Amino acid sequence: MHSFKEKNVGLFIRNSFHLQSLFFLGKWLIISGIIGLLAGSASALFLASLDWATNLRNNTPILLFFLPIAGVIVSYVYMKYGGVASKGNNLILEQIHNSKDGVPLRMAPLVLFGTIMTHLFGGSAGREGTAVQMGSSLADAVWKRLKLSAIDRKIILVCGISAGFGSVFGTPLAGTIFALEVLVFGIIRYQALIPSFFAALIGDRVTVAWGIPHAHYSLGAVPEFSVVLLLKIIIAAIIFGLTALLFSKMSQGFKTLFSAYFKNPMVKSFVGGSIVVIIVLILGTRDYIGLSLPLIHESFEGEVSPLSFFWKTLLTTMTLGAGFQGGEVTPLFTIGATLGNTLSSYLGVPTALLAGLGFIAVFAGATNTPVACFVMGIELFGSEAAIYLFTACAISYMFSGHTGIYTAQRVGVAKSNSLEYHEESTLGNLPKSPKPKEAELGWTRKYPS
Repeated sequence: MHSFKEKNVGLFIRNSFHLQSLFFLGKWLIISGIIGLLAGSASALFLASLDWATNLRNNTPILLFFLPIAGVIVSYVYMKYGGVASKGNNLILEQIHNSKDGVPLRMAPLVLFGTIMTHLFGGSAGREGTAVQMGSSLADAVWKRLKLSAIDRKIILVCGISAGFGSVFGTPLAGTIFALEVLVFGIIRYQALIPSFFAALIGDRVTVAWGIPHAHYSLGAVPEFSVVLLLKIIIAAIIFGLTALLFSKMSQGFKTLFSAYFKNPMVKSFVGGSIVVIIVLILGTRDYIGLSLPLIHESFEGEVSPLSFFWKTLLTTMTLGAGFQGGEVTPLFTIGATLGNTLSSYLGVPTALLAGLGFIAVFAGATNTPVACFVMGIELFGSEAAIYLFTACAISYMFSGHTGIYTAQRVGVAKSNSLEYHEESTLGNLPKSPKPKEAELGWTRKYPS
């Protein structure tokens, strides 16, 4: 009788949805807390190191001339110790889709070292890639330590992304959704929603507890809704999307070009670093190296050069294309904000408002994460301009096309019926000449062979 009761109790627990949900909640609160603690601490260390590198570079202008040598050193370290870690964010996406080799723990110190070297010597790069890679490599180490299932590993890697992203920008809600949305564009799967949120929230709180501040911007007084203003923002959003397309194409183009002409990664980085130095000297300004955070502030508060967005695009895509380490997101913020500043005078839209819309919209188009970017806009700027924030992100996402900065990102729902793809298509293996899918379009067409 006793064993019969025990069997029924066990069966009840297994079949009880709410008890399973309670177990899931408790389990992932603990695991996400560990990941958030590790990722948040890593982001704090990274941001503090980044401030040190930026200040030292600004106070020692001669460091810029050593950028090519820094590139050689970083490339050598990655050649010798990097292995699959050299794939960066794309490795993380690949492992979530097809978990095989895992994310090596050495990715964290490698990308931290490589990114600090890039910023110390004047490369143009961001910081999200570093935080995401550190968070994911630490998260995968937690999975190995706890010996969890393959399904749990996917969730844990998503937590690593959200914790890294949320903690480095101080936007835990955007970090939560970004980690879910970036995997497959057009589709958000909610299995990891709660773990992702806990990891991002705890990661952000841990970074703040370490005394690391985050930048704040203001849209100023938001005009009352009008159809005319909405149409102007739609026009700007189309331009933001096309700019995101330009960034993605240039990023992949420089990677392909440098790799084709320079098979040795150290030579590639030396040549690319030398070109960056020459361009900076020709421009006569150092506004476009590093994160370019002062340019963002100027975009909200004053005027910037009309071509600022292009020079930042050129230097960032060339820096990363030559093999230097760092992210793309903060440069995308700069590109969008400066472009919005420039467009404001032509469209008659308040400067701070259009700079803020460009800040998130170019990012949305380049990463194919419009919902996450909209939420980031709410976290950074408040909800008063929510309609305009959403409009800018959604339209930029549409007009950036089937491109993006993460080539391992899968295509879940195409932006156009003209794209023919299969369920495992990624941005890196899409057909170069899309063909309409007759089953969806309802007619038959023939194509030349």
